[in-house]
Amino acid sequence: MKRRTFLTASLVGTASLALGVNLVLPEQVPVMSQDKHRVIFSVLIPVFMDGALPEMDSQKQLAIDRTIAAIHDTMSVLPQAQYQELLQLIELLESQLGLLILTGSMTPLLMRSPAHLVEMLDGWRDSALSLFQQAYLGLRELVMASYYACPEHWTELNYAKPILFKEVN
Repeated sequence: MKRRTFLTASLVGTASLALGVNLVLPEQVPVMSQDKHRVIFSVLIPVFMDGALPEMDSQKQLAIDRTIAAIHDTMSVLPQAQYQELLQLIELLESQLGLLILTGSMTPLLMRSPAHLVEMLDGWRDSALSLFQQAYLGLRELVMASYYACPEHWTELNYAKPILFKEVN
């Protein structure tokens, strides 16, 4: 299969799936439980936050769990259109057909090596198709914004919460 044929088929497949999902989803933004999409984010957070996560496994897992909670909080305040697009992307990445369309492989993300995940995401970032670039940027910004939204990660940035009012004694 030629690259152009594959990319065209991927684009058409993604568009048709997105359209089909849009026709079925309700108008209201559903509230996601903390366990929803946990696996996909537990795989993507270490890739996007490479070097920022703690070295110790227990601390690393706590940071990942805290970031997943922050991701759900962030997604709950997104405008509905952005929320729906992001949800569609996540659900495509969780399905075998979606993985085949988006990555060219049906291997679940959980079973891929970090190097392969980095290669996949770099391919999206550098893709000629803006759809892949948008998917990369959306996931990256969601993960990074949610990670650094947690006050316990501010010290890594040498950031301190501003003091708005000083008490005068």
